[in-house]
Amino acid sequence: MAIREIRVVPDPVLRTPCDEITTITPAVRRLVQDLLDTVDDPGRAGLSANQIGVGLRAFSYNIEGKIGYVLNPVLEETSGEQYGDEGCLSVPGLWYKTRRADYARVRGIDLDGKTVVLEGRGLMGRMLQHECDHLIGHVYLDRLEKEERREAMRYMRAHAK
Repeated sequence: MAIREIRVVPDPVLRTPCDEITTITPAVRRLVQDLLDTVDDPGRAGLSANQIGVGLRAFSYNIEGKIGYVLNPVLEETSGEQYGDEGCLSVPGLWYKTRRADYARVRGIDLDGKTVVLEGRGLMGRMLQHECDHLIGHVYLDRLEKEERREAMRYMRAHAK
């Protein structure tokens, strides 16, 4: 359908918890297609609905050639630990080492209301946690150590459009 513009920090939509999808409407179907179209670009691992200005609990992903989506995701389980570079489409140009669980499992639904379970380690685990954070109004900068977070916010203010 459409590749949508990515909202960037400090856009308030990124800090607002998203609403649960209660009915699969034509608008929700268009949203899913837009999420899939917008994430289908090299270097994009995941994209939440609020990153394209829609306050609903949905995200798309593009991991190792597999593109998909989940509605109303709930982070059910995490384990282990990884510490590695993380970036975000809504925080362009910045990459910071970020601590995450190595394994994550998310449960949600698809457009037919059927249960979807996504799980993985490494990049997949990181993406699942990152996108679920977006849907509750957090960006990965919130997970940084205090001084790194300050540095990142200074950079964002200095490079705001």
